Amino acid sequence: MTHAAEDLRLPVNGLDYLILVIYFLVVLGIGFMARRSIKTSLDFFLSGRSLPAWITGLAFIAANLGATEILGMAANGAQYGVYTVNWYWIGAIPAMVFLGLVMMPFYYGSKVRSVPEFLLHRFGPASHLLSSIIFAVSAVLIAGVNLYAMAIVLEALLGWDQWVAIVIAGFFVLAYITLGGLSSAIYNEVMQFFVILAALIPLTVLGLKHVGGWSGLSDSITASHGDNFLTAWGGTGIGNPNPLGANWLTIILGLGFVMSFGYWTTNFAEVQRALSAKNLSAAQRTPLIAAYPKILIPLIVVVPGLIALVMEPTLGKEGSGLEYNDAIPVLMRDLLPNGVLGVAVTGLLAAFMAGMAANVSSFNVVFTNDIWRPYLKPGMSDQHYLSTGRVVTAVGVVIGMGTAFIASSFSNIMNYLQTLFSFFNVPLFCVFIIGMFWKRMTPQAGFWGLLTGTVAAMLNYFLLYKQDIISIPSDQGANFVSSIVAFVAGAVVIGIVTLVTRPKPVSELQGLVYGTRSPGLAEAPARGDDAWYRRPALLGWGAVILAALCYVPFF
Repeated sequence: MTHAAEDLRLPVNGLDYLILVIYFLVVLGIGFMARRSIKTSLDFFLSGRSLPAWITGLAFIAANLGATEILGMAANGAQYGVYTVNWYWIGAIPAMVFLGLVMMPFYYGSKVRSVPEFLLHRFGPASHLLSSIIFAVSAVLIAGVNLYAMAIVLEALLGWDQWVAIVIAGFFVLAYITLGGLSSAIYNEVMQFFVILAALIPLTVLGLKHVGGWSGLSDSITASHGDNFLTAWGGTGIGNPNPLGANWLTIILGLGFVMSFGYWTTNFAEVQRALSAKNLSAAQRTPLIAAYPKILIPLIVVVPGLIALVMEPTLGKEGSGLEYNDAIPVLMRDLLPNGVLGVAVTGLLAAFMAGMAANVSSFNVVFTNDIWRPYLKPGMSDQHYLSTGRVVTAVGVVIGMGTAFIASSFSNIMNYLQTLFSFFNVPLFCVFIIGMFWKRMTPQAGFWGLLTGTVAAMLNYFLLYKQDIISIPSDQGANFVSSIVAFVAGAVVIGIVTLVTRPKPVSELQGLVYGTRSPGLAEAPARGDDAWYRRPALLGWGAVILAALCYVPFF
């Protein structure tokens, strides 16, 4: 977003500010109430593994509804058109279903407290420490994205200085996570999910009415950007130019497979919500329940991006003062009356705080349990690790404030986030998926595959793409290619190293590799969880079929 604050300033009044104040008070109130249930480090980091599936499912999707969704996907809608739905229907749903049906039994059944801890059991300390460091770095970088996005929105909309917005938002996130741990974050995320809907649904409805409904929107977009801008796959043949700068192969392999599966199955900011569920059945259903609202999110995120492009044709144009990240603020400025405006601003705040809280809460778990506890201060009391977790939460928020401005070099923050995912999540997924299905894979292969995949993605992006050694039409296309490069490079190194090193005995892989069992996997469904409509397979395949049907109008 630019600093053209005056162009986007909203006519907020006392009613709008009152809504904001009430929201912040409720956030802190939830933190204070959750504090009473915090007795152990497990309570603080994973809510004592006690939450029902519908709570963890809504928190799972709310944790994802941060700057990535609200500003990033609306910006994508304005910049790339309906191609953006691929991030949802092929770039999220299959991976979320795979997480619920295939990977959650291993995560939950092994009783790990984090994603890196799973690598400790499967591969050993070297892979565990490397993955913990990689995840901790990515978590604070992504937390910074949410803080930066929120700060520039509040600067433009309300006139707050960026540093003021960053400090205020950081303080409230720090307060409610430090007070109530993951439980506070999750219950706030459930509330934030509904606040976000209350903000975006009126924006979409009023926007469509303003441009003449879907038919009016389609006519305007087609006239200015061509027919393919309103299709999911039109013009994606290999060698054909399109706004996305990618073809069907890189979309399917880069986005639909390696980047999508890398994010949804290894990103602890999401997986942590499922690990806090009360039993295995609830843990499996967490991402599956979240998949259904995820299918429909384009209606209130991508569509507003298209509407903003019609209402403000100079959006993203050089010299206009408005970037693609300004799509949602432009609509709020032009469409919403006072009162509703306050709800919308509160919804944006809720989205940014949910995204930041998800990453900060996962950062404190990984740093405390996967770096501090095993390598720096082993054998201390549980209260020591609980106190450390609270201190690390403050450290994570402060670092997030520092990383917030790294995102400022990207006119579309989704490009920045996808770059981070290709660097950090895809190599993790490569190691996970091969290690989960190949018993022969060795601990050394896990370490070198993870390191090689990360370095390969960075070299492809910074050396080959940024230095124009290879020609890729867009940042998003480069991210898809980086993801493919990371996965292939990691897989090749894993294969080579495995062949020349010694694997772990099969007896040490129980519950960690497909085809083996652990006591956690033998858990019988709790009473009521065995009802036919709660069966994970039904929920998962239902989501996949529904996502596929959503493509029909956009072919």
